[in-house]
Amino acid sequence: MLSFITEKKSCWQTLSEETRPVYVYGMGNGAQKILDVFEEYKIKVKGFFASDEFVRGHSFNGYKVRKYSEVCDEEDDFVIVLAFAAGYDSLIEKITHMSEKHTLYAPDVPIEGGGLFTYEYCMEHAAEIEEVYESLWDDFSREVFAGVINFRISGKTEYLSRITTPKSEVYENIIKPVGDETYVDLGAYNGDTVEEIIKAAGGKYGTVFALEPDSRNYKKLVRTTEGMENIYTFNCAVWSSDTELMFAAKAGRQSSVSSSGKPVEARSVDSILDGKKADIIKMDVEGAEEEAINGAVNTIKAFSPKLMISLYHRNRDIFYLPLMIKKLNPEYKLIIRHQPYIPAWETNLYAI
Repeated sequence: MLSFITEKKSCWQTLSEETRPVYVYGMGNGAQKILDVFEEYKIKVKGFFASDEFVRGHSFNGYKVRKYSEVCDEEDDFVIVLAFAAGYDSLIEKITHMSEKHTLYAPDVPIEGGGLFTYEYCMEHAAEIEEVYESLWDDFSREVFAGVINFRISGKTEYLSRITTPKSEVYENIIKPVGDETYVDLGAYNGDTVEEIIKAAGGKYGTVFALEPDSRNYKKLVRTTEGMENIYTFNCAVWSSDTELMFAAKAGRQSSVSSSGKPVEARSVDSILDGKKADIIKMDVEGAEEEAINGAVNTIKAFSPKLMISLYHRNRDIFYLPLMIKKLNPEYKLIIRHQPYIPAWETNLYAI
């Protein structure tokens, strides 16, 4: 069982045994999460650095944030711990270049929820992970699934480089949108995926329902879709039922349902559609994917829409969410792809 998991030692264990100086690349919330785990594993940090062009006298956690070039000049050999997310090509290339010169780890810390994704964690959920692996439709999905798991255990970015494919491949070969479909976008952000779907369908679309709870993002979504017919936008969260939730608005895409924040309206997909058909549903809702699925049960069972679901916000998402979908509709073909991102964000399930 789980012969495809070849990494047994977590990057935290590896770093705790490291004798070379350890430098953290980046600062902010991601760095703080990593430092909290470092304290648990008694991992010592020599310092922090940023890309040369971003160093402006910053300090973090009592350390002066230095330039990467300065650290390279002073240290013969050192270990880099990546403490931020990289989602565009030039930055990924820069990180890859660093990893060719120095040992580099990108530790996995969950975006939502607690705990660590380790080999021991995988063993606790071995039956579920094995079931997903055997249920995947194509060999490359199994390769992606294994690669992401081995990366999340080890922090070794080469696992991601082997399995990364462009998002265009998903639209062209998996989702294949056409011009008369009803598209439901949960976590619509600024309308970027709405634009992608319409572009992939040759500029045509049927009806779009787009939900975005963050007020600033919602204004951008409205501007993006202004003047377009048959597009219905909702400034609300998605949930298993129609209710009111507390919502923490953060920078960019990281806003989420929280125990604190401001109250926002929440809607379920089944309520919004009210028995009408959906052809494509995207779920990227910062850890609320399980609730979003539960709120779309009737739609999924009745119409088998093509699904695009994020698998990276919580530790269990990568196995728990595919099994939810499999149980709802055993006829779905389950496909997993990873688009350009370090760490393993933008790892998504596609059910067709």
